[in-house]
Amino acid sequence: MINPTEQDERNYLEVIKERILFAVQRSATRVAEFSDELKQTKQYLHEHQSGLDEADMVAAYQSINRMANTGEETVEQRRRLIKLQSSPYFGRIDFRSGKEGKELPVYVGLTTFIEGVQRQCLIYDWRAPISSMFYDFELGEANYETPSGKVSGEITLKRQYKIRDGVMEFMIESAVSIHDEVLQRELSKSADDHMKNIAATIQRDQNQVIRNESAPVMIIQGVAGSGKTSIALHRIAFMLYRFRDSIRAKDVLILSPNKVFADYISQVLPELGEEQIPEMEIEELANELLEKRYSFQTFFQQVSTLLDRPHPEYIKRLQFKSTFEFVKMLNKYLIHLENTSLIHVELRVAGVVVPFPFVVEKFKAWSRTPMHKRIPEVIQEVLQFVRNECKRKLSGAEKARVYETVPRMFNIRPPFEVYKGFYEWIGKPEMFRMMPGMQLEYADVFPLIYCKIRLEGMAVYDHVKHLLIDEMQDYTPVQYAVLGRVFKCRKTILGDINQSVNPYGASAAEDVEEVFPHGELVKMYRSYRSTWEISQFASAIRATPGLIPMERHGAPPAMLGFASPDEELRAIREQLNTFETSGHHSLGIICKTQQQANTLFDQLKWERAHLLSPASTTFSKGVVVVSAHLAKGLEFDEVIVPFVSDENYHTDMDRRMLYIACTRAMHRLTLTHTGRRSELLPLSAE
Repeated sequence: MINPTEQDERNYLEVIKERILFAVQRSATRVAEFSDELKQTKQYLHEHQSGLDEADMVAAYQSINRMANTGEETVEQRRRLIKLQSSPYFGRIDFRSGKEGKELPVYVGLTTFIEGVQRQCLIYDWRAPISSMFYDFELGEANYETPSGKVSGEITLKRQYKIRDGVMEFMIESAVSIHDEVLQRELSKSADDHMKNIAATIQRDQNQVIRNESAPVMIIQGVAGSGKTSIALHRIAFMLYRFRDSIRAKDVLILSPNKVFADYISQVLPELGEEQIPEMEIEELANELLEKRYSFQTFFQQVSTLLDRPHPEYIKRLQFKSTFEFVKMLNKYLIHLENTSLIHVELRVAGVVVPFPFVVEKFKAWSRTPMHKRIPEVIQEVLQFVRNECKRKLSGAEKARVYETVPRMFNIRPPFEVYKGFYEWIGKPEMFRMMPGMQLEYADVFPLIYCKIRLEGMAVYDHVKHLLIDEMQDYTPVQYAVLGRVFKCRKTILGDINQSVNPYGASAAEDVEEVFPHGELVKMYRSYRSTWEISQFASAIRATPGLIPMERHGAPPAMLGFASPDEELRAIREQLNTFETSGHHSLGIICKTQQQANTLFDQLKWERAHLLSPASTTFSKGVVVVSAHLAKGLEFDEVIVPFVSDENYHTDMDRRMLYIACTRAMHRLTLTHTGRRSELLPLSAE
């Protein structure tokens, strides 16, 4: 066995660091050489351009492209090597293959490190097939899948390390699972200003999701703090590694809930050695699909309206448009339009009468084509029919008559008029209401897009090869119907029904499964974020069946009551003073609404605090004041939930916001109120 003791491992780490440093220096030299050679080739081409024939020119440009590509690859390789210097690896297994009987030490890190002429692999990428055994097996029999089949054998040693800034902080060796102890250490740390990779602590069930290559749609339903977003990002990183010849970072798209969340998760893939991937908010997508022709309410504004005690008619409209039945009715209406959209107009050309049933037949023959796009096809069918009947070419005037008359046979209306007409057709005109300033309600945006797709067609996003949809519970069936038509690629869809901010139109994992019946559903019940005490407290606010909290203990949540708003404000300031000497990095003050967050931020007058709003684009550590809606997906060392009075928190919608706010806390949770405490809270935090 190589490196049998901890001191041997520490010595080996120094050797590996030295070899990586040498590789970095060598790659820097190669980059400089490629740069010089490229300059010289371009200079030669410039000076001798007039004397080169076409073949020489083509060869020269091909040479330049090859050098540029090789140079870029070398730069990328150097970037990965530099990342390895601070933490080369985090795990090791010794594997004895059943075939050869030879024991192979496998050091697992964030990226591969191959050295020397003999191409010896000193560090294996965590996504490599052989590395999967580190996550899936303990000592004893083990196996891993390769493109050429399964390799079986035995794991004789398993270790885990924490290496930071090139220094080994600890090494753990055990015949049982070693992940729990390392996981507890990692979870006990303070939160950072960005989500971090979890490659060193991936659990077996998480590994199965990450490495699933077969599912065209992976649906992940996970409780708060289960790491579902992180798992989805690691799944993307695995796909980029596994299918690197056919998919690049630019081919992936994240539909994120807001820009703050997109910034918060932005470092995970670069940490894993991959490029940043594009992201888009759902409203940005809607704007593109509607060609920026319509003004509409945002999802954030819809949630704000629901929190501000909306008119019952508004809720009815929202509920009506958030069901599978609504999509079915919309489809029936569009089929009805197809069957009734043709008007009998006599068409006589070149002495030939075109039978109206012929036009209807050809229109229906193009049923897979959007209705408006069928007209040019029907025109061509009519022209061919007339040519066949009169047995000659048609004159320009005769063709013009066909081009003029056929469109008049179709009752073509714009998508907006068609969508409004739907409510007249079903006898519910009251279900469609424009907002002031001719603005669409958010619930109408995707039904309108769906009508537009069916009527006019829409350019699909063919360049996207993998779509990641977060917060799946906040999307309605008609939104999924649109996404299914616009994105034909593989998908990873994740969320938590308990964190829905729209109680009138939430989608459970089973609903998403109904839209994508060929998808694979995985449910994750283990929560890693919060202490056991905070998890139990949040579950008392909103039941979480099947929840398995980590056995990581801390102080029970504190519920503090005050006689006046001024006293409550002073107490929050005292909490901020305590936080600044606590050693923790982040504290979230999470309010029910954006208006409450704005007001409290102004009242606190805390210089080092940051206010997050829908217009924010970055997430900062320290003290953050934020609404519960915008806090989704984020986590903080400490959380203060102010104004938890019965007056402020009493509806089902309020319960959801309270649950979201409390589940953002990792180590400490404090709730404050003036007057009577909300009945949504448990009687005791013990």
